[in-house]
Amino acid sequence: MNDRSNIRRVVVTGIGVVAPNGCQLDRFWDSLCAGESAAAEITRFSTEGLPTRIGCEVTSLNVGDYMDARKAKRFERSIRYGIAAAKMALTDSGMSLENMDPDRAGIVEGTSVSGMESTFKGQLAFNSKGYKSMSPFTLINAYCGGCSGEIALELGAKGHVITLGTGSASGNDAIGYALEMIARDEVDLMVAGGSEAPILAPLWGAFCLTRTMTKRNDDPKGAMRPFDRRRDGFLLGEGGAYLVLEELSHALLRGARIYAEVAGHGKSCEAFHSVAPQPEGAGLQRAMQKALRRAGMHTTEIDYINLHGTATDANDLVETRAVKHLFGDHARRVSVSSTKPVTGHLLGASGALESAIACLAIQREMIPPTINLKEPEEGCDLDYVTDGARPYPVRAAMNLSAGFGGKNSCLILRQYRPE
Repeated sequence: MNDRSNIRRVVVTGIGVVAPNGCQLDRFWDSLCAGESAAAEITRFSTEGLPTRIGCEVTSLNVGDYMDARKAKRFERSIRYGIAAAKMALTDSGMSLENMDPDRAGIVEGTSVSGMESTFKGQLAFNSKGYKSMSPFTLINAYCGGCSGEIALELGAKGHVITLGTGSASGNDAIGYALEMIARDEVDLMVAGGSEAPILAPLWGAFCLTRTMTKRNDDPKGAMRPFDRRRDGFLLGEGGAYLVLEELSHALLRGARIYAEVAGHGKSCEAFHSVAPQPEGAGLQRAMQKALRRAGMHTTEIDYINLHGTATDANDLVETRAVKHLFGDHARRVSVSSTKPVTGHLLGASGALESAIACLAIQREMIPPTINLKEPEEGCDLDYVTDGARPYPVRAAMNLSAGFGGKNSCLILRQYRPE
C-alpha cells in the first residue's frame, strides 16, 4: 500500500448524463436498474442491406434547454451531447465557475470519434459542389478538441482544458486525469467526461466489417448478450456523461452533496494487437493493480465491478479471466455487471457513463444488472447480477474500460468517509 498522507482527496459532486435510455439522472438510473434496453431500429440513415440494423439512439434530449438554438444548429451531435451533459453535471453539483480563480478549474474530455460527423458531411459537400458549399463551422466541429473548447466557452472555464483520445478507454482516462490534476494541487475542480455520436453511415459500415456488432435485428432489446454463449456483438450507442470532481475540502466548505470519492486510476497498454485483447487479460490486470495501488486498497474491498462487457467473443472471456486471476477467491464474491445492453456502447464516452453508474451504485446502494444473460459461456462464471438490480451497500466500485490498441483503464470509486 502507498503512503496517501500528502495526497489531496477528490470527490464527485455532480453528474450529468445524455444517454439513449434517459437524459435525466433519475430516469436514466431507473431504466438501468429495471433493465429497460434502449435498443431499436436505426433511424438516422437507411440500413437496408446491412448485417446490423439496430442500435441505441438518443431520442429524449431537448437541446434548447442547454444552449442557444443557433449554436445547437451549427454544432454536430457529439458537441451538443457534451455541452448538455457537462451543464447538467455542473448544475447538479450546485457550483458556478464565475466566482472561482480561473486557474483553479478546468475541463477534460475523452473521446474517440468526435468530429467524424462534420468530416463526413464536409467531404460530401466538397466532392459534390466544391469547398464553398461546406459549412463554415466544419473546422470547429471536426477537430478532436472542439467539444472541450465549446464546453469551456459555455461554462466559463478559463483554466486547464484538454481532450484525450484513447479509444474506448477515453472517458475513464479523462476522469483519471482530472483526479491527478486535483490531487497534485494544480486545480480544485474539474468537469470530466466524454461524448460520442458514432451512429453515422460510414462508421457503421466499418463496424459491420469488423463483425463486432450484434446481428440479432429481430430482437433489439434482447440482442446484446454479454457473457452468454449465444452472444454475437454489441449495440452501438451515442451520448455523453460528465462528472464534477472537486478537492474534498473545497466541496465540504460549500456543503456539497458527495456521490463518491475517486480513489484511484490505473492504465496500461498491451502492445499485443490492434483490436484484440491479450488472451489472459494481462493488460487489464496491470491497470487494476495500478488503480488499487493508487487507492491504497486491496481487492477484498471492492464490492462491484462495472465490466467493459461488449458481448464479443474475446472481450467477455478475457475480462472474466483477468478478474479471476487478480481477485483470486474474492472473485466469486464480488458482483460484476455489464450495463451496455441497456445503454449501448458509447465508445470513448462509455467509461464516463459507466463511472457515473458506479457513483450511483455507491450512493443509491444498488447494483445494476446484466440483462439478456441466459446461458453463460463456459469460463464465464462470475456473479454477473442476472436476477435484476441488487440492493447492496457498495463500499467501493471498479470501472473497467478497454480501447483499441490494447489501451486499458481502471477507475476505483468508493464511499466517502471523513476518515
